[in-house]
Amino acid sequence: MPLPSVLVVRRVPSSVLELLRQHCLVDAHEGQDLARDELLRRVADKAGLVSVLTTRIDRELLEAAPGLKVVANIAVGYDNIDVPAARARGVVATNTPDVLTDSVADFTIGLILAVTRRIVEGDRLVRRGVWGGWALDFMLGAELRGKQLGVIGMGRIGAAVAARAAAFGMGVAYADPSGDRPASTGAGQGTRMSLDELLNTSDVVTIHVPLTPATRHLIDQRALARMKRTAYLVNTSRGPVVDEQALAWALGEHLIAGAALDVYEREPEVRADLLGLENVVLAPHLGSATRETRTAMAELAARNVIEVLAGRPPITPIG
Repeated sequence: MPLPSVLVVRRVPSSVLELLRQHCLVDAHEGQDLARDELLRRVADKAGLVSVLTTRIDRELLEAAPGLKVVANIAVGYDNIDVPAARARGVVATNTPDVLTDSVADFTIGLILAVTRRIVEGDRLVRRGVWGGWALDFMLGAELRGKQLGVIGMGRIGAAVAARAAAFGMGVAYADPSGDRPASTGAGQGTRMSLDELLNTSDVVTIHVPLTPATRHLIDQRALARMKRTAYLVNTSRGPVVDEQALAWALGEHLIAGAALDVYEREPEVRADLLGLENVVLAPHLGSATRETRTAMAELAARNVIEVLAGRPPITPIG
């Protein structure tokens, strides 16, 4: 029996390609995003597709690949996949949860420290050669001990961030805007609140929800206006969860103290009015960017493809 053919849309570790090649014929793209027409052409005869968060898996693509059996997304989020359309065509969609929880949680804490202690701002000052030396009142930041961390979305990553925050002496509150998690989800992780109460009372607000129609612009002008003037906003989930125009407005009006972003509404574009602000830390979507985690994500996606094409259940199906 001939081996099934699989398209890999981005460069992945050689060990992952070797794993796939033991079970499949692999068409591996080594560059950045494939042009749409090339993607549709190359996926047409494939049984499997290893995608990334920027690969749009919609009805057009699914119809272009009549033999497609599995889409394995190298990401925990899957807002780039039309899951109902895939399901209707009998295509299994998978993602890569769990393996990136610790790396994203660690990075979130790093962003919190960077913005509250003005680390990146200080780095820029030193590099410009304008630091005048130590002073008692120079570049004062905010301590975390005794402050409240507000976690929007107490899933795997949100819970991991909450656990780390405890080591800094922070109290934790959480809200699940979707309302689809039971009240016991955050047991031992803090106090469950409404989103409005969390925004009103938290010193740092960190976002860990998937991008859905309900969470798009969840943090808008109204939400930002409810936050403390001394509070900080951190987003490592998906860019469109935050209305960036509203965020720039809130920062410009000093309605919040600062923000740290790893994701953006129109990546890789970043709003010019955010780029000019000193109290914003801007990272280039690095949340899961460790060698260990990105390799584990790609390997899990490959194993999902192998399992489905062998007629077995996927390891981490979506839905």
